[in-house]
Amino acid sequence: MKPSHSSCEAAPLLPNMAETHYAPLSSAFPFVTSYQTGSSCLPEISRSTERALREGKLLELVYGIKETVATLSQIPVSIFVTGDSGNGMSSFINALREIGHDEDASAPTGVVRTTKTRTEYSSSHFPNVVLWDLPGLGATAQTVEDYVEEMKFSTCNLVIIIASEQFSSNHVKLSKIIQSMGKRFYIVWTKLDRDLSTSVLSQVRLLQNIQENIQENLQKEKVKYPPVFLLSSLDPLQYDFPKLRDTLHKDLSNIRCCEPLKTLYGTYEKIIGDKVAVWKQRIANESLKNSLGVRDDDDMGECLKVYRLIFGVDDESIQQVAQSMGTVVMEYKANMKSQNFHTLRREDWKLRLMTCAIVNAFFRLLRFLPCVCCCLRRLRHKRMLLLVAQDTKNILEKILRDSIVPPQI
Repeated sequence: MKPSHSSCEAAPLLPNMAETHYAPLSSAFPFVTSYQTGSSCLPEISRSTERALREGKLLELVYGIKETVATLSQIPVSIFVTGDSGNGMSSFINALREIGHDEDASAPTGVVRTTKTRTEYSSSHFPNVVLWDLPGLGATAQTVEDYVEEMKFSTCNLVIIIASEQFSSNHVKLSKIIQSMGKRFYIVWTKLDRDLSTSVLSQVRLLQNIQENIQENLQKEKVKYPPVFLLSSLDPLQYDFPKLRDTLHKDLSNIRCCEPLKTLYGTYEKIIGDKVAVWKQRIANESLKNSLGVRDDDDMGECLKVYRLIFGVDDESIQQVAQSMGTVVMEYKANMKSQNFHTLRREDWKLRLMTCAIVNAFFRLLRFLPCVCCCLRRLRHKRMLLLVAQDTKNILEKILRDSIVPPQI
């Protein structure tokens, strides 16, 4: 007899669920507070993944999450490129877009100030991203605070601060304001080719000096050290340019997906809590043999397999999920306590105590007191249920995290 996978409509999360501590999903997605991406466009997809989780169909849930991420990847992202006048913002934008300065779609460049108003650019290398080339700082008596307001920094998702020759007070002030706004930002040191050709220092020492200078100036104003890239806009394949591209692609995924997936994970936690509440009630009030469809409800190994099936974290489902996510199954089983009863018992001291030799001997001695035996049996099952639910949460978090940043094999 196959167990029923029903869920309740409004069962609260169990207090016992807090016994095991999870790192919050937001820890997997840094800078979550600055992401605002209109996740309300995904109600239908979200409902399909919720239904799959209720039914213990993890592979269907993975397909739904992938569809969710694909939809979120279409959300427009706005990137501001700014810095002191003459630092090479337009040249950097052209290099990032991988187009030459003489092409029709290129940003105008020159030795004098060429950008006087906000100008937007796009690139096939970064779909649905608007690169805003801003007029440089310091060209007028305008304060940095007024500049931020006039350029509408509140509307952007990410800021790239361009610097060369020196990391000025304007750069520091701007960094501090952007940090106070809770926005992600990079510092990009351009014209590194010129620095290397004119410096008497070795390349290693020169790069170290530049980074230390930036860090010291930011620390004075209590600004957290952001990602810093040292590069030349004349050579997009050298120095930190490849690293910048890779970081930007990852951050674009985080900007678009982090907040919606964090919300989705909260919903998943509620569904798992509801399912645990339903099964705790069944364990307390129904015949375990009938509810679980097992011959012997004292066979913990066999019962564990049923609980894993209920939540969709059985061996076959985990294997399918790993294949769908493009990784090996051990990536998902590595931190899974409920792989088998031996592992589960070893990892959880409460279950180990409930099933130790002394308790088992006591259990056999009290066979003539069915109520005592039944109580201990139900305690074991409830504990095992909670542990499988905890593993399910961990697996869901990994699926969501890997959906944004695919695992490296």
